[in-house]
Order: sequence, then structure tokens, then C-alpha cells
Amino acid sequence: MTRKALRQAEPVRYSRLLSVAAERGSETVTNDDVAGPIDSSDEWIRQRTGIVTRRRATADVDVLDLAEAAARKALDDAGLTGADIDAVILSTITYFHQTPSGAAVLADRLGATPAAAYDISAACAGYAYGIGQADALVRSGAARNVLVIGAEKLSDIVDPTDRTISFLLGDGAGAAVVGASDTPGIGPTVWGSDGSKAQAIRQTHSLRELAADGSLGMPTLRQDGQTVFKWASFQMAPIAAKAMAEAGVEPDDIQVFVPHQANMRIIDQMVKQLGLPEHVVVARDIADSGNTSAASIPLATERLLTEGKARSGDLALQIGFGAGLVYAAQVVVLP
Repeated sequence: MTRKALRQAEPVRYSRLLSVAAERGSETVTNDDVAGPIDSSDEWIRQRTGIVTRRRATADVDVLDLAEAAARKALDDAGLTGADIDAVILSTITYFHQTPSGAAVLADRLGATPAAAYDISAACAGYAYGIGQADALVRSGAARNVLVIGAEKLSDIVDPTDRTISFLLGDGAGAAVVGASDTPGIGPTVWGSDGSKAQAIRQTHSLRELAADGSLGMPTLRQDGQTVFKWASFQMAPIAAKAMAEAGVEPDDIQVFVPHQANMRIIDQMVKQLGLPEHVVVARDIADSGNTSAASIPLATERLLTEGKARSGDLALQIGFGAGLVYAAQVVVLP
């Protein structure tokens, strides 16, 4: 019997961002609001982090509400509906159900069923991880349009007395639609991890430990600040430089730089190490939004576009890095 030839999906050559949208927590939390429990001050927080305020959501809003709001804006901006989406990728560390995935629930809310839907846990690198996966799905022919969301309600896992990380954190969601393009729109993703430093950013205890001892309460975040600062400040610039090299561009070609909004001093150090020229617009959304983990890159990108500091067609270098320790970077054309 003659065996039929296997049929595979027809690839497309290029992909691009069709839209980027954002949803921030509705409450503005000042440094004075968080300084008391950690015996700190507005001046100390500004000097050490560059944060003036952070945005947090109200108690009745959960992470999927933030994700849905950002996703609906991204779909509208792309001129699409949920029915046009073939895959939904949700990056978050603050969706508290092991199963079903938040992405599946979100896809249903958006009318994207039966789109493929899955969550990824790459913390602050999660959005860039999602863009890398969406690029591959579109170019392989496995999907026409992919919705990528980075969403966090980090206020749910904050210990207000913790001096290591809690005062940094905010709530929000950013979303992007990735689709086919006639010209290159997303450069190769440079990504990786260093699990030997996995404890540098961690939760206080596991869910198994909580089940055994309910007095422990909800796990909250902690970090070894110096370890994270040195790693991000001095090891991430070479990753961003490699992403530019893989994309075939030079620092002079870059018009916008959107690093993870972790700390203003880390951002300044990366700009210096990369040798970015003065014309490059650097995202500094951390000053007003705080560190929003997986949401920070799309939130910062959306702000630059909305304020007119970046424009459609600009070449942007973006890099996410954080707990894991994991990282991902790519050069993209802004929608």
C-alpha cells in the first residue's frame, strides 16, 4: 500500500506586533504609603529604585480582570476579535490556580475558544518569552494571530513589612497581538536561565508547606537585592547586545529601549554598558508604575506610544529578566 505523504503547516516568513495595550491598577500608592512598615522614607526609595509611585489594583480586581482589560484593548487596536486569535499565552506568577490555566479562562472570556491557551511562568521575563513563542508559532504556520499577555497582581503576594522587594511592586497587565508580516518585525529571541541563582528571588514557602501548617499564611516574595542588582546590571547588557547582533542591527539603529522595569539604577547601567546613543528613547515607567514583573515591558511600551515618545515603525530593543533567574531579549518593530 502506498503511504500518503505527511502534510505539515505552511510556514510564513515574517511576523510582527500588530498592537500593544495596557491596563494599570487603579490606585496610586506613594512611597510614603509603603515607607512606614519598612522603616524607610520617600527619599530612600527614590534614591535606591527611582520609584515615586506604584499602581495597585483594588481588592475586587484579580489578575485575570487586569489581563482581560489589556487583551480587549490589544484586540481592538489590532482590528481583531477573540475569534481571530489562534493561541493565547498568559505570563503570570499571580494566578492562584494550578489548573485550569488562566489563559484558558481568559480565552473563553474573550470569545477566543477554541484557541490554544496556556500559561507560562517566567516572572519578569515572561512577556518577552511570550513574544518569542508567538513569533515562532506564527512563522511556523501553527497560528495566524497570537495574543500574548503579561499580567500581575503582585499586591496579592506582598508582605508590607518586607524590606527586600515588597515596596517595589505594582499591579497591571500588558497585551500584544502577534501576526504575519510582509517584512521582518520580530528579531530572534535570545533567552536563557541560571537556576543556580534560583533562590535570589523566591517565595517564602511552598503551597505544600502551607497545607501542612496553615499558620504560615499566603507565601510572599523575597529577594537578595545585591545578588539580583549585580546580575541584572552587569550580565543582562551582553544579552541585549546579543539580541541586537542576532537581529543584524547596531546600537545606532535602535530608536527605543524597553528593559524590564526593575530599578532605575539598573536601567541606567544597562544604557551605559550598551553604549546607546542619546537619540534612543529609554522607557522609565517604573517611576510611576513600580515593578510589575511580566507586565512591565508592555506597560512601558504602551506608555511611550501613548505619550508620543515612541512611534509606530520604531525599532525597539526589549529585554526581560528576573526570578529563575531567567531572561529573554529581542528587537521588535513597534506597531
